[in-house]
Amino acid sequence: MGLSHRGLQLLSNIATNDKHGENSPYFDGWKAYDTNPFHPTNNPEGVIQMGLAENQLCPDLIEEWIRNNPEASICTAEGVNWFRYIANFQDYHGLPEFRNAVANYMSKTRGGKVKFDPDRILMSGGATGANELIMFCLANPGEAFLVPSPFYPAFIRDLCWRPRVQLVPVECHSSNNFMITREALEDAYKKAKEDNINIKGLILTNPSNPLGSTVDRETLRSIVSFINEKNIHLVCDEIYAATVFRAPCFVSVSEVIQDMEHCNLNLIHIVYSLSKDMGLPGFRVGIIYSYNDEVVSCGRKMSSFGLVSSQTQYFLAALLSDDKFVDKYLGESARRLEQRHSHFTKGLEKVNITCLPSNAGLFCWMNLRGLLKEQTFEGEMMLWRVIINEVKLNVSPGSSFNCSEPGWFRVCFANMDDQTVDIALKRIRAFVGKETGSKPVEHKRWKSNLRLSFSSRRFEENVMSPHMMSPHSPMPRSPLVKAT
Repeated sequence: MGLSHRGLQLLSNIATNDKHGENSPYFDGWKAYDTNPFHPTNNPEGVIQMGLAENQLCPDLIEEWIRNNPEASICTAEGVNWFRYIANFQDYHGLPEFRNAVANYMSKTRGGKVKFDPDRILMSGGATGANELIMFCLANPGEAFLVPSPFYPAFIRDLCWRPRVQLVPVECHSSNNFMITREALEDAYKKAKEDNINIKGLILTNPSNPLGSTVDRETLRSIVSFINEKNIHLVCDEIYAATVFRAPCFVSVSEVIQDMEHCNLNLIHIVYSLSKDMGLPGFRVGIIYSYNDEVVSCGRKMSSFGLVSSQTQYFLAALLSDDKFVDKYLGESARRLEQRHSHFTKGLEKVNITCLPSNAGLFCWMNLRGLLKEQTFEGEMMLWRVIINEVKLNVSPGSSFNCSEPGWFRVCFANMDDQTVDIALKRIRAFVGKETGSKPVEHKRWKSNLRLSFSSRRFEENVMSPHMMSPHSPMPRSPLVKAT
């Protein structure tokens, strides 16, 4: 039973405000997937989840390592002697082995061009917790951060809901592949000042979500110069650092500031996670690396509200300290991502669908402007509803990423197996062929397995969290539950 208006008064403003962001179309598509999830045999006409930026291309490599290293877990006969040490209280600095391993891994994912100090590593519950924690450290309620658009929709949840920070978009455009320009930064900053908004910093996702592209060295230098001139913070969200699968290579802000003579390091902070690079979102490992001593001190105390479990730290310390495995994983992950990206984009090209040129990430920024009935955001939402309800694909409309131009969609390609990718491509090609009157190229081997219906279907635009799983989704059976 829902709370009455009178009942809502018993709750706090934070609990009841609408800044969580789940009223965005970015989350709306989850409802359609949740009620009708695709399964190749049990539900072949269900909705395919292409709105989830998850890396499921290399779990076999980690599984193999686990089998070969049973002592890395306190839940095995080989590792049980560490049970009492790990199960006892750990302070919020984290296990030294874990911080050392993370520092080493962060260096590897940045090509070994920069070293990280383990004593500057702060923990949090995933990148979500890390983003929120750094906002609590840097900004007061009502103050603002610039953010280049299009940007990750859940920044509204991470930065605005509980910290109550404002976001001021920096408009980027397709005319230069949505690159960030100094002019756009200056315009957004000036307008915010005119509106009496106190800008405390700039948050930048590099590699970009949703663009799948990396920020080049000169642009990063320009951004660092900009924040130094304005004396505002720079938070670089680098959680896709090791998803780069082709040139140009990833350049971290940590590398750029090493070569700059005039840079206030107190303004530079990095958010990281193992969710995307290692495909471990369920481990809830979020990292903040700050060059500011006061932020490190304050953030470490705040991190006690979202520590990574000691058991997880212990396991990951062993995994990430295995240099031979990490090198193998990073190389193979890049190879598989490049292969999947190439297969997917070439499949789209068969019906003249193009994507923004990209070299990183778990998604493509797909250009469907040619399919819009009208070149407006209303037209974009009309097309999106057709894709959700009739094509049965959960993709994310550009408007939910605050894109300045209608007709762009983020589509994730790394959270499914090869068979499901081909079925998704078949659906897209069939739909585009129907819309344009062209005959799409089809893979005959899928013809008997796919029956498309483009009839109208009612869609309830309710909201759900992206972390909720459908009760109909296939789950691995627990070893504690007998087969039935």
